[in-house]
Amino acid sequence: MKILNRQDFLGKNYPTRIIQFGEGNFLRAFIGWSIDILNEKTKFDAGITVIRPINTDFPPSLNTQDGLYTTIIRGLNENGDKISQSRLIRSVNNEINPYKNYDEYLALAQDKNIRFVFSNTTEAGISYHENDKVNDKPPVSFPAKLTRLLLERFNHFNGAADKGWVIIPCELIDYNGDALKALILRYAQEWQLPTEFIQWINTANTFCSTLVDRIVTGYPKDEAQQLEQELGYHDAFLDTAEYFYLFVIQGPEWLEQELHLDKYPMNIQIVDDIKPYKERKVAILNGAHTAMVPIAWLCGLNTVGEAMQDDDVREFIEKLLSEDIIPVLDLPENQLRAFAEAVTSRFQNPYIQHQLLSIALNSMTKFRTRILPQLISGMNKGYISERLSFALAALLVFYRGQRFDEFYPLQDDDIWLTRFTELWPRVGNTLDSKEFVRIILSDENHWEQNLSKNDKLVDKVALHLDAILQQGMRESIKSLK
Repeated sequence: MKILNRQDFLGKNYPTRIIQFGEGNFLRAFIGWSIDILNEKTKFDAGITVIRPINTDFPPSLNTQDGLYTTIIRGLNENGDKISQSRLIRSVNNEINPYKNYDEYLALAQDKNIRFVFSNTTEAGISYHENDKVNDKPPVSFPAKLTRLLLERFNHFNGAADKGWVIIPCELIDYNGDALKALILRYAQEWQLPTEFIQWINTANTFCSTLVDRIVTGYPKDEAQQLEQELGYHDAFLDTAEYFYLFVIQGPEWLEQELHLDKYPMNIQIVDDIKPYKERKVAILNGAHTAMVPIAWLCGLNTVGEAMQDDDVREFIEKLLSEDIIPVLDLPENQLRAFAEAVTSRFQNPYIQHQLLSIALNSMTKFRTRILPQLISGMNKGYISERLSFALAALLVFYRGQRFDEFYPLQDDDIWLTRFTELWPRVGNTLDSKEFVRIILSDENHWEQNLSKNDKLVDKVALHLDAILQQGMRESIKSLK
């Protein structure tokens, strides 16, 4: 069977215009994939040089396949049809390990054609490493590596204003562009770099914060042999991902033209502020997950897909999104409803088996960040959502750790696990449900306020909790229809 290389698999090559920090599955099925499509559909004409941000030989270098790899995009499309699309990605030209080829790494700064920097170095990647020095080959942290590269470019082009970069990090932290820029400026100060360089960073370079949204399932170990037979070649970098794709970039309007999105928009949006889009994702996608887990699990279901095939659970989640979450969010309603429809479609993706218990990790904190804001928004308007308060009651019952006659492991902070272990045996004996709920909601350190002061909320959650314990989860959600 053939192995991918550019001699046997002929096609267009693109000049390097992009530096990408990170060689992992996500960037290959997100940035590499989207750039490849823009190259095909427009005159974007941009190749990528991948930088390995840490000193490791695993996974092997993309150079072993001349930068070529295959993405397999699978899921339900806008019409609800099941699809699987393979694509040979040609946008990556090469990979550089700066720990082994530092001079080659620095030489990128001298290439006048390079315009964009993308990155995904994990949430821990945009961080400060106090021992990084300007003369390290290379510095340890990603921001320090990028600072050194920017300094090389500044020096080589004598601070030319038109040689700055558009820097677009994809790490999963709030306002990642601002965070990365702040660390670069910190290193510039600590390394006592010229004032002119700092001014050039601020005026000639554009730092964009982003929101990325796609489930990338990576190398399909169990299916690789079959997929390679279908493709007709061996690919050590096969990369699978869901059909849905969203890239929100907080940046200037001219970026739309530079990325050729005016010619082929894909699902990349250039916006003034990513905050409402982040809130939308957290409230709708993550919020639906968090509400679903205890309800579906205690109905006897095990995966997100099973939950969405269950009429009772699916109807609860769809109404929760439509009637309890969307009305309190700050974006146009048509955008919110379209996003919610995409979310329910994603949950039904037959190619992804999301185990409910794996999503249940740290659910107490997830409820506070993902669902509580919508519950409080309603309370501030004078009403308490039946479904959101029911979701809270279901979560508390989930932390009893028992489904029918079986016990299951709970994963959360020790303080919560200890508290539930102590309190649940007392419920119905020395502790009534209302007092139990009051104790849980009174934890100001967790909820960042004393929710137990709202007697109506305590009463409603306790009422739902009693119904679940007495009737079972399925009968309880049916009564909410």
